[in-house]
Amino acid sequence: MTAAPFASHAEPVRPEWIDYNGHMNVAYYVVAFDNATDAFFDALGFDAAWRARTGRSFFAVEAHVRYLGELRLGQRLAVETRLLAADAKRLHYFHTMRAEGARPVAATFECLSVHVDMATRRAAPFDAADLARAQAAAAAHALLPPPEGVGRAVSMRASRT
Repeated sequence: MTAAPFASHAEPVRPEWIDYNGHMNVAYYVVAFDNATDAFFDALGFDAAWRARTGRSFFAVEAHVRYLGELRLGQRLAVETRLLAADAKRLHYFHTMRAEGARPVAATFECLSVHVDMATRRAAPFDAADLARAQAAAAAHALLPPPEGVGRAVSMRASRT
């Protein structure tokens, strides 16, 4: 994995994803981000064969979505992913979604996933090779400036009226 963000996923905005406002419904941004997560995990070697061989998987435990622009029917969305950190049991990653070929960010998704033993359905440490692979990817991505919006919390500032 290089220091560049991983271009993890692209797909069309589907008709069933369009809401009464004529743009992609908020729920489907999360669906598309989940599809991008699957592609990213596959690229890291945490694919279906790995899950079957190890009995391990990932559960999302915390996420934050920012909706910054509209996606509409007929557009293709593209997601870039950065692995921000990896420790013994967790991956912290950040997705950025745009309309394919466009510069403005449509949405971001920051997530913390835990590595799980599917037999116990509890958090479990990575084996050494898996941890090394994840940490190498995180180190490569750490060479880039932090993505805009990482670590943000939901809040409302007091109005100045």
